[in-house]
Amino acid sequence: MRVPALFTSRLLLLPLTRAVMTRRLQGDAFTLTLNSPHGPLEVRFGPEWPGDPLPMFPGLLAQLTPGQEEVPGAFIAVTRDTGEAVGQLGVKGPPDAAGEQEIGYGFNPAVWGHGYATEAVQAFTAHVQTQSAVRVVTAGTAVTNPASARVLEKAGFQEIGRTFTEEDGELRLWAHRPE
Repeated sequence: MRVPALFTSRLLLLPLTRAVMTRRLQGDAFTLTLNSPHGPLEVRFGPEWPGDPLPMFPGLLAQLTPGQEEVPGAFIAVTRDTGEAVGQLGVKGPPDAAGEQEIGYGFNPAVWGHGYATEAVQAFTAHVQTQSAVRVVTAGTAVTNPASARVLEKAGFQEIGRTFTEEDGELRLWAHRPE
């Protein structure tokens, strides 16, 4: 099943594809033609894209079945005016038994502070909440990353606690419940 693109006022969220991950693993910067709702779109991927999620690409590729071209629940944030890939968003596995669906996101440092992350997280959260098994969308931010916490606050998330992981250290936990 083909996943539709998501729109914000300044971004187009396109499904993350096998072709994008394969090409990114081959080198730093590249341009690739992707399908968009308005036809083929030349998307530029700078060397900083996708940032922290890059090490996950081999595992995501291995999980794709033959003929499956899109990673379920993962999107590339592309600026509508320039065609630049500026971020990535995705779910972290399926919803749990209580209907909680964890999301993650990352944006290129060059666009930090411009509101793109908030715009994308709002659209992505609304999309995730349309899934029948999802009752609550959750996320975690490093205590040392107040900018990411502010993105979630502006996107309507509420802080619900804290935890600690070996990989990420102390995290603030967030939840967004549909209104």
